[in-house]
Amino acid sequence: MKFLVDAQLPLPLAHVLQSAGCDTIHTKDLPRRNATPDSEINWLSIQESRIVITKDRHFIDSFMIQQQPYKLLILTTCHINNHQLIHLFMNNLPQLAELF
Repeated sequence: MKFLVDAQLPLPLAHVLQSAGCDTIHTKDLPRRNATPDSEINWLSIQESRIVITKDRHFIDSFMIQQQPYKLLILTTCHINNHQLIHLFMNNLPQLAELF
């Protein structure tokens, strides 16, 4: 699987997904880093067939109306620390592979 982790999410999440064998980049890896506009994230996602992982609900509109980004994973977890988030992903990575 190929992911693009958005700015609101921790860089260690991208590193853990990479360690699990996923082709993953974080917005911090992009030239404009965390200031990369959503339109560029959408374009890169489509060009490279990357699933955008984000908490930014603005992506829902572009996904529903314009079919951008390529695929979208919106996180709706509340009050979860980075360790718990990473644990959640690692425990559910096989199920994600089935979905995407």
